[in-house]
Amino acid sequence: MSDNIYQFSVKNNKGEEVNLEQYKGKVLLVVNTASKCGFTPQYDGLQALYDEYDREQFEVLAFPCDQFGHQEPGSDDEIEQFCTLNFGVKFPLFQKLEVNGKNAAPVFDYLKTEAPGLMGSKSIKWNFTKFLINKNGQPIKRYGPNTKPEAIKSDIEAAINA
Repeated sequence: MSDNIYQFSVKNNKGEEVNLEQYKGKVLLVVNTASKCGFTPQYDGLQALYDEYDREQFEVLAFPCDQFGHQEPGSDDEIEQFCTLNFGVKFPLFQKLEVNGKNAAPVFDYLKTEAPGLMGSKSIKWNFTKFLINKNGQPIKRYGPNTKPEAIKSDIEAAINA
C-alpha cells in the first residue's frame, strides 16, 4: 500500500463506496463538519473555495461528524438538505463518521498521523479541522477550526502550482 490518502475508500452520503483514488492528481481540502456549530458558517467559505478553483485541480471533501458537542445530530439526508438550503453546498458530502477514538475512520487516523496538530497532538479538537492534501495524496498541512477557509487560499494555490 502506498503512503497516501488514495489507499482509502469511504462512503458518500448516499451510502456508496468512494475510492479516494478518484481524486488522484488534485489538491484536496478534507474537513470534518457539523451543522450546529459556531464554525458552521465556514461552509460559505468552503463553497467559495470550491467555486474558485477548477475541478480538475481542487476538491473540498466534507465529512460530517457528531463527536463534538453533539453538533451534527441529523441523518445524512438531513445534513445534505441543511448544507444545500443554507449554504448552497455543491462539494462532496460523505457519510457521518467519527474522527477520534476507537471507531475513528481509518482515513482520519491516517490524516492525524501524517499532519498532527499543535505540539504533535494527533486528536482532532473540534469541528471544521481542515487537512490540505497535495496532488500526490499526501497531507501537507493541518488547520484548526479557527482558520477560515479564505485564509488557506495561498496554500491551496501553492499546492496547485507545485
